[in-house]
Amino acid sequence: MKKLFPIGILLLSSASVVAQNTTATTYANLITQQSLKNHLTIIASDDFEGRETGTEGQRKAAAYIEQQFSLIGLKKPASLKTYQQLYPLVKDSLVKSLLIINGKTPVAAVDYVAPLATNENGKFKSNTVVFAGYGINDAAYNDYANINVKGKIVVFVLGEPKKDGKYFLNADAKLSEWSFPGITKKLAVAKAKGAVGALVINPNMAEFSKRMVDNNTASAVTFTSIPEPKGAASVQYVLLAHKYANTILPFSVDSVISIAKDKGMYTIKPNNYKIPVNFEFSKRQIIINASNVVGIIEGTDKKDEFVFLTGHYDHLGKRDGKIYYGADDDGSGTCAVIQMATAFAKAAANGIKPRRTLVFMTVSGEEKGLWGSEYYSDHPLYPLHKTSVDLNTDMVGRTDTERKTDDTLNYVYVVGHDKISSELPIINEAANTANTKLVLDYKFDDPKDPNRIYFRSDHYNFARKGVPVLFFYDGMLKSDYHKPTDTVDKINFELYQKRVQMIFYTAWDIANRDNMLVRDKPLPTATR
Repeated sequence: MKKLFPIGILLLSSASVVAQNTTATTYANLITQQSLKNHLTIIASDDFEGRETGTEGQRKAAAYIEQQFSLIGLKKPASLKTYQQLYPLVKDSLVKSLLIINGKTPVAAVDYVAPLATNENGKFKSNTVVFAGYGINDAAYNDYANINVKGKIVVFVLGEPKKDGKYFLNADAKLSEWSFPGITKKLAVAKAKGAVGALVINPNMAEFSKRMVDNNTASAVTFTSIPEPKGAASVQYVLLAHKYANTILPFSVDSVISIAKDKGMYTIKPNNYKIPVNFEFSKRQIIINASNVVGIIEGTDKKDEFVFLTGHYDHLGKRDGKIYYGADDDGSGTCAVIQMATAFAKAAANGIKPRRTLVFMTVSGEEKGLWGSEYYSDHPLYPLHKTSVDLNTDMVGRTDTERKTDDTLNYVYVVGHDKISSELPIINEAANTANTKLVLDYKFDDPKDPNRIYFRSDHYNFARKGVPVLFFYDGMLKSDYHKPTDTVDKINFELYQKRVQMIFYTAWDIANRDNMLVRDKPLPTATR
């Protein structure tokens, strides 16, 4: 639903935009369908192999963006040697995973999986197993209240309990940190209680997908924002397939899960089970780098204040011989940043420089969990309290196949408009009204949005630090989302161009206004 602002406010803001409109339009017109297509055809090509973070394809994409920033005439940040802000990833390769239960060896990748990212080298052994429900130790609910797990192995199920059909560990009745990050918190509790290891059951994964197996038997790349000392935080663990778990435990796992779904919690009485378990695990680790690519146009009288234009350039890579091209997700946002940089740089070269410093940043690791933007927000190149806004572009080249309204070819979803700064949506509305006249749809700012879109792209890591954000998005969650068929030929270049020009106009206004955006709304407290 489109939200309306008071007419008087819009008229005042529109007057400011119109005063600059002729000049801004000259440079907005440099953002053409053909220029966007030229870049996107390269970014979403076979050569970059889907740009998965930590791979050669991602590094090739970073090099291409860096080359474009240099050709455009952007400066590299003074604190970097190049345009790339490197951040470390750990690449784990499995060396040994051996599980013996009741004197028998289950089949790895079929009966069990030992996750690479969250297990350290070592082993555990015990003759006693204890079922610990959800594995939660909380003031509102405690699975450990009547059990002693010291020197034993705990069995717990992922998830958390409900009362009257609602989650209750969080006051807002939403999933708590016992579900996300979930398993790491539960493993830490198990260790604190004295357990030597854990057998874990995912109620939503009766058997293991190929992706799960591939990620945990060959190699995996992970990012840890705050490294923990080895072995300090948790116990080792394995995930059990339901069918195998039924053969070793004295109760039916499927029945227990079914009862818990009905009653909201587990009802098995605490008991020690004599089940000898022996587990040995080792992996090899190397450090590799991923990067965010950053270029700037230095401002004039307000150069120590910053306007960010961002998009993620990584995608899902190559799987089973198929390339996941990611033309819309987020080749479209990446090329939008490049083209907006081109337009602003041409203006600057003609003597029309922005008052604030413009920062153009394409990040990697978004598809893995917002890694690159998380690293930037924790290691900023420019002060976050002096960062006026982040305008993030992630998927703006297509249409929402679920949208059944007359404006399907003239809209964009805008996320974050009702958070942090009351001025930001007014400026965006005015820029759009004066120039591009898109329908700005705020449906994903509904607190009840089941997709939780606000938390799913890189603007979130700016917002969690208090920076006002807007996220521009086409809503393509069905159709070719995260499929090899997200290709350049599916892009609606006319609509794509219009959306990017609208973002450009918004950035132009924010970069040149007298004051930074006010931060007059409470910082959202919900987390990913």
